[in-house]
Amino acid sequence: MELELEPIKLEGIEDKRPLVIAGPCSAETEEQVMSTAKQLADKGLKIYRAGIWKPRTKPGGFEGIGVDGLAWLKEVKKETGMYVSTEVATAKHVYECLKAGVDILWIGARTTANPFAVQEIADALKGVDIPVFVKNPVNPDLELWIGALERINNAGLKRLGAIHRGFSSYDKKLYRNLPQWHIPIELRRRIPNLPILCDPSHIGGKRELVAPLCQQAMDLGFNGLIIESHCNPDCAWSDAAQQVTPDVLDYILNLLVIRKETQSTENLSELRKQIDECDNNLIQELAKRMRVAREIGTYKKEHDMTILQTGRYNEILEKRGSQGALCGMDSDFIKKVFEAIHEESVRQQMEIINK
Repeated sequence: MELELEPIKLEGIEDKRPLVIAGPCSAETEEQVMSTAKQLADKGLKIYRAGIWKPRTKPGGFEGIGVDGLAWLKEVKKETGMYVSTEVATAKHVYECLKAGVDILWIGARTTANPFAVQEIADALKGVDIPVFVKNPVNPDLELWIGALERINNAGLKRLGAIHRGFSSYDKKLYRNLPQWHIPIELRRRIPNLPILCDPSHIGGKRELVAPLCQQAMDLGFNGLIIESHCNPDCAWSDAAQQVTPDVLDYILNLLVIRKETQSTENLSELRKQIDECDNNLIQELAKRMRVAREIGTYKKEHDMTILQTGRYNEILEKRGSQGALCGMDSDFIKKVFEAIHEESVRQQMEIINK
């Protein structure tokens, strides 16, 4: 299905990269909301974010101030002229936000993973023209992400965008949520005119990772950033470690290098031709390798040998990983490539043995 989209144009905001949405993880007190908003507005920020309802992993944590916080967002609009935005997870949230004049809504990762919840929100938004951003689901499922966008689009909303906030994983060594950049890149390939924002706060989980993640998102051509900023991050009631002060945010944004997206010079065209030639050669070499794999499959069939020879497979992975490292490539990347090649070799040998 092709999404019917319209640009997210907001009066007073230039149509250029990056579009920036900033504010605290949670609206905690009126003083905290207003202080943060005024500091961000003084830095030139135009769109304010604050969580009104906060889905927590376990009960007992701060789950948001609730409807009372919407009055504070109204005050932010009145005093600073900023647009205001928040997350919605139910039809009731939608109705309360529309009643309070919230300008932009987003759907969180946990909600995106639940088609019933997304449909409930879509039904509540029918007949409303408001920008809606959809965060990726907690698990790396592109179809689920696109499905949520389709449900909102089917309700008649055309000013849509996506937010990449990374994917949950047991591996928390560096990132809170693994970026898996190839997934939003594939989303861009499938829906080229869909704006995609990056949420470096949730990907990194640590404030020192916000700046490099912002730059990486810009280098990958993302349209904007949604960043958690708090007037006193260390005292935040939720996600303290990943929030930055408005001063630090301003510093990060001023250091960003925004590269051109579409400029294609003669030199670049020549280099791309070389890439095409390399790719063609790779495919030819892979085809040759598969022919040899099929011959091996025939030999194994004639001599009643099992297809999977574990020792040989381990030897290939280790050797190729080391060779790749010597050639300046990541050994894990090379291993993944050869795992995929081996999987296809096994599939072709299975066809021969089962004839």
